[in-house]
Amino acid sequence: MILFLTGSPCRKGEDHFTSDNGFLFEVNEAVAEVLSLRGNSRSPAILLVSAAPDDDAYNRDVFASMKECIDRSGIAYRSFVMLKRDNSASVAELVRQSEVVFLCGGHVPTQNRFFHEIGLKEVLKGYDGVVIGCSAGSMNCAEDVYSHPELPGESVDPTYRRHLKGLGLTDINLVPHLEDIQDAFLDGRRLVTDIILNDSEVRRFYLIPDGVYVLVRDGRSYLRGESYLIENKRITKFSAEGSTVPIMNVIFISPHFPETYSHFCATLHQNGAMVFGIGDTPYDNLCAELKSSLDEYYRVDDLEDYDQVYRAVAFLSFKHGRIDWIESNNEYWLEQDARLRSDFNITTGIKSERIDDIKEKSAMKKFYKAGNIPTARQIKGSEGLDAVLEFAKLTGYPIIAKPDNGVGAAGTCKLHSDKEVSDYFKNYPADAVASVVEEFITGSIVSYDAVIDSKCEPIFESMSYFPVPIMNIVKDKMDINYWVEKDIDPKLREIGRRTVKAFGVGSRFVHFEFFKLDKARKGLGKKGDYIGLEVNMRPAGGYTPDMMDYAHSTDVYKIWADMVAFDECHTNQGEQYFCAYAGRRDFKKYAHSHEDIMAKYGAMMAKAERMPEALSSALCDMAYIAKFTEREQMQEFFAYIGE
Repeated sequence: MILFLTGSPCRKGEDHFTSDNGFLFEVNEAVAEVLSLRGNSRSPAILLVSAAPDDDAYNRDVFASMKECIDRSGIAYRSFVMLKRDNSASVAELVRQSEVVFLCGGHVPTQNRFFHEIGLKEVLKGYDGVVIGCSAGSMNCAEDVYSHPELPGESVDPTYRRHLKGLGLTDINLVPHLEDIQDAFLDGRRLVTDIILNDSEVRRFYLIPDGVYVLVRDGRSYLRGESYLIENKRITKFSAEGSTVPIMNVIFISPHFPETYSHFCATLHQNGAMVFGIGDTPYDNLCAELKSSLDEYYRVDDLEDYDQVYRAVAFLSFKHGRIDWIESNNEYWLEQDARLRSDFNITTGIKSERIDDIKEKSAMKKFYKAGNIPTARQIKGSEGLDAVLEFAKLTGYPIIAKPDNGVGAAGTCKLHSDKEVSDYFKNYPADAVASVVEEFITGSIVSYDAVIDSKCEPIFESMSYFPVPIMNIVKDKMDINYWVEKDIDPKLREIGRRTVKAFGVGSRFVHFEFFKLDKARKGLGKKGDYIGLEVNMRPAGGYTPDMMDYAHSTDVYKIWADMVAFDECHTNQGEQYFCAYAGRRDFKKYAHSHEDIMAKYGAMMAKAERMPEALSSALCDMAYIAKFTEREQMQEFFAYIGE
């Protein structure tokens, strides 16, 4: 279903659908799409649904005026019918035959009763056409309808019900006809400031003029044109004429860590989303950017306590309405994010039933196989010591043991002999059983980093190169050098996109790791080929997202927020660079001081700062990030920093 919510599809005083804010264009596009999907090249059948089913004079007038309006809008149709009392027994057939259902304006409670009497909510379930609401028709599309008083006596009538059950097509409550009601009085009081405003303490309303509309499609809602938000007894401007702003509630888990994740919230806020944070640090400890980006922050004592986080989401949902997204972009919280989405029926992300597929390295293998993506041979440690020893005979030593469900290089070890395998099972039985064991592949680790839209298509792609595995860097306390490539290798782009399709990844920032073979390996590929290592359904760690910004002259945080809000990229890229990360450890002595480095490379330096202790084992204590136009310059930089 494609849903349009309007006060009126016409500007006040006009007799045709407005083209302002793209309304007429969007309606024509939506109708054409429905006709195409139904395999029907003819003009649509249009069904008007009355707001006063028993008032023949009203219905004749509405039918004639709407028919004339649609004719003047240039919309052709093959039939034009009004659903009212005398033909309501045929509601299911009339809806099924129509490509466009137009919910007329009128008295909200009267229309609401008619909808319930004919079972329109059930009839519209699974409807694959276009629904256009006008005034009362738009208001009755909501799950919980706000029916503000409009006739004399209703505002003082204790039996008048302001909250009704609607069609459940949206959770958006519109207050239409800004031009007519902004100075209107009802029963001696101002309708907006004395009545509607007071009702907004626990509800959110969008006040719109005629010709402005909400478009709901593909799980997203957009308000196009001028509007005002009425919430908590306040009125604020929500959107400007000519703009498109998402109507969206997003909860970001742990927005304060890593520190750079405040940028995700800031860009979501910039795109118009309502952003709510749940974290375990006091509000006063949040950075200024995060404070200014969050519409509300809910502090819990412990993010590990699911019950506390669940209650936080429930509170924010009750106060602000349905939650559209829950995200942390953090590997550590992926399972909790998925559980919250399942418990609150949030469809824009991975739910609990799929989490093992992308968290467990053993489960990833079936998706690699489905996508014809070569990977190292593997066995689960739970199959036992003897099975692993047999596996080692097949692949040869060394072999790699790592947690089946783990983050980064933590818990990873290289085993070189039967004795080391036996000792591993004897000394670390719990780790051994929870591990996967893989054949050892030599080569460099390369990552395919991308922001993926809801159709599993990339809207941004990047390539990072890790010449030394993180496992070695952590184990041997080595310095780390890695970089974001200036351009992505077409072979990596192809296998990266194939991996996206194989795993069915949509609406995510992803970090997929591949081995680039340093020599031909039977059954895997020739030198320079890529083989799958593991998928991570979150951004790369540390400052790598910032390095992508520097390399591609863009803002990947904003690109991610564009995907969330608009399902497309609204952010440009500029000149392309190599962006290099060089780390140094405090316990080592180096030939060149910090001052020497800044004097030599200051003009190219994008960032030079201490790493948080939680990241320093892998990314060193001090990080230098610089960008270069030539690969040779970058290699000289690495040599100078590490000398």
